[in-house]
Amino acid sequence: MAALRLLLVEDDDALAELLKWHFSKQNFEVVHTRDGDEALLLARENPPDIMLLDWMVEGTSGIEVCRQLRRYPETANLPIIMLTARGEEDDRIRGLETGADDYVTKPFSPRELVARVLAVLRRIRPALSKEQLNYNDIEMDLVSHRVKRAGTNVSIGPTEFRLLRHLMEYPRRVFSREKLLDYIWGQDSDIELRTVDVHIRRLRKALNRDGLPDLIRTVRSAGYALDTDEE
Repeated sequence: MAALRLLLVEDDDALAELLKWHFSKQNFEVVHTRDGDEALLLARENPPDIMLLDWMVEGTSGIEVCRQLRRYPETANLPIIMLTARGEEDDRIRGLETGADDYVTKPFSPRELVARVLAVLRRIRPALSKEQLNYNDIEMDLVSHRVKRAGTNVSIGPTEFRLLRHLMEYPRRVFSREKLLDYIWGQDSDIELRTVDVHIRRLRKALNRDGLPDLIRTVRSAGYALDTDEE
């Protein structure tokens, strides 16, 4: 499995280095910043698989970073774990109500934090713990590379399979054409962005046979998501 990307927002350099070491051992690619403003830019430009966000960082506070990320389509469903020395119940509730998926009080065990991160990712990305993905009436067998919709086999090519798998691993998250292009063909590819639209159309045609509802949502000026909600 490819390395998972973790964005670490922490102004304690010693703690950051310790966490980078522990997560690297678990096949995470860790990007570190001390600054809340830079964290917003990094998260929106290239959304990570998960973010560890200290409450008190330089620039924009962690709680405000979390609040702002929940407003943007590309980061609305980004898993966020808050790190903080503020252990009062009201602070924990505030962090969770702002949109954090978990809340860890300092000091903490790095091994426990790794376990919490993996637990959150298993809830968000079932592919990390299963051999089959499911969303609505779509079933994807990751071993046999077969797809079913409403119990009937769906014939799709390898590119559409990778595209659908990526969308199913992150249901309801919006991906820009650039991000989908990078995932399917790699960052060094010279393929045009319109190619993504072509494969999305092919995937829709295969999935939406016999008048079945379209589960791939087009988000204006943002990209695509696997989502049952209308814009």
